[in-house]
Amino acid sequence: MQINHNNSILTLEDMPLDVGYASEKVDLKNRAGEIFSIGGQNGATQLLISAPFVDDTLISQLQDIDTLLSLNALGGITKALILANDKHEIPSLEEWLSGYDYDEAYGDYYGVRLSNKELAKSLFIISKDGAVFYHEILNDLNNPFNIDKTLAKIVAANSCYTGKGCHG
Repeated sequence: MQINHNNSILTLEDMPLDVGYASEKVDLKNRAGEIFSIGGQNGATQLLISAPFVDDTLISQLQDIDTLLSLNALGGITKALILANDKHEIPSLEEWLSGYDYDEAYGDYYGVRLSNKELAKSLFIISKDGAVFYHEILNDLNNPFNIDKTLAKIVAANSCYTGKGCHG
């Protein structure tokens, strides 16, 4: 997959983890150097967003997601922002887990590592049973995520879980 950024073209190093496949629990490191886990089955719907850089547009989108989740009474969602390495400043986001892919497990397992060793601008929704329910990998790093579709997919992922799996 080719990904544009300004006037350059980057490629993904691997195939992204596809809808219906089991997600993997991976560890990230926060600003304080503490390790925490995301992905896998944890009994909650998870929203995992990776980005090669943090700018005002991304911060605004994350805040919009928070507002929409709140307005739609969608609590209990695990939200995480993942950056490739500690060259990036982790923003302070209330109710978001934010960390570095210090051992490259997230980029490798989820297939979002770019040819320049950064992470693609991607969004994964993991259902309560740990399966990838939806993903969006932007082919232009300057584009925003489709927030309306993301909200609809979070609602679907949150409501379809029966304890027997959900791969829609």
